Amino acid sequence: MINEVYKNMLGGKSVIRELSEYATERGRKIGYENVFDYSLGNPSVPCPQSYTDEIIRMHQEDNPMDIHGYSPSLGLPGVRQTVAESLNRRFGMDYETKHIFMTSGAAGALSHAFRCVTRPGDEILTFAPFFPEYTPYVNLSGAALRVVPADTKNFQINFQAFEEMLTDKVMAVLVNTPNNPSGAVYSTETIRQLADILYAKQKEFGHDIFLISDEPYREIVFAGADAPYVSRFYDNTISCYSFSKSLSLPGERIGYVAVNPRATDADLIAVMCSQISRGIGHNCPSSSVQLAMARVIDETSDLSVYETNMNLLYNALSRLGFEVVKPGGTFYIFPRALEEDANAFCMKARDYDLILVPSDNFGVPGFFRMAYCIDTEKVERSIPVLERFVREVYGR
Repeated sequence: MINEVYKNMLGGKSVIRELSEYATERGRKIGYENVFDYSLGNPSVPCPQSYTDEIIRMHQEDNPMDIHGYSPSLGLPGVRQTVAESLNRRFGMDYETKHIFMTSGAAGALSHAFRCVTRPGDEILTFAPFFPEYTPYVNLSGAALRVVPADTKNFQINFQAFEEMLTDKVMAVLVNTPNNPSGAVYSTETIRQLADILYAKQKEFGHDIFLISDEPYREIVFAGADAPYVSRFYDNTISCYSFSKSLSLPGERIGYVAVNPRATDADLIAVMCSQISRGIGHNCPSSSVQLAMARVIDETSDLSVYETNMNLLYNALSRLGFEVVKPGGTFYIFPRALEEDANAFCMKARDYDLILVPSDNFGVPGFFRMAYCIDTEKVERSIPVLERFVREVYGR
């Protein structure tokens, strides 16, 4: 008999993926340039030329056994050391090689982190709005995800609701800053307050509470945003990172776990990750991708287009009367829909070939997400269409 859990999941396909597939099919009919597809968070700028050059050089010059051979379970030691040194240099930390575990993107990092610090039946808290895949990531680890309601005024943390939900069953708290889908960046004040609460609750409950920081958008931060490095503020922090956005390498699946050296059992957690891999079949990211990434670790793609696109959309949405919090980073914006039912709103927008993602799966009804990782020229052409949609359907 097949596994009923995974069978039942077939009925809960990602809304984002469904909309992306619709946009692709619609594009075949009318030309994809005429579909204003704001569904999928796929980087729209190329990876740095230096990364491409390094990949070519390795395959032409290096020993094939080095670049195609198995990586050790924890990742290549030299790469892990390079990651640690980069984090120390950039954020004033004191990581060592032993605190780094290489993964297949942030999803792989999170899957290991959850299993390191929870047992079946434990709870993990996260904050709405949140990335919908957190639900299967957490629940299929044996832990249970609970979602703290959003503070929709600014998409910082709703601390009153958080403290009410922070019971002794909670073994970890999951944050995502800069945030998908809101684009909000948790301020230093927010992170300090969160850390203070967790320190107090650890003492009260008599057990560790780990802070798991999901950071794939860490490098996409806009002018004036206060974007602290979370691990500097709370000892029991595990940072989960992906180079998918910073280097525009989502298909390469490369990331890491970085364990705060001051965390409880910090010297064991990365090694534990290698044992978790035995159970979930992770088996390390590509050796050649690890090596090439390490050569360009402090570089990024040209990420400036995302701030340009954000300002165009934020100004247009504000002018049209949408309630919208200005993003501090990422390539997402999260306005309130012009009617209570965000699904109905997005279906009406689809008639104008505007592909918008309703917010229900992000844990906040009544909003919609726009992933503006598309060409600026297309953003500019979409604004008159958005204006016509709002005028004709909502009389604005």
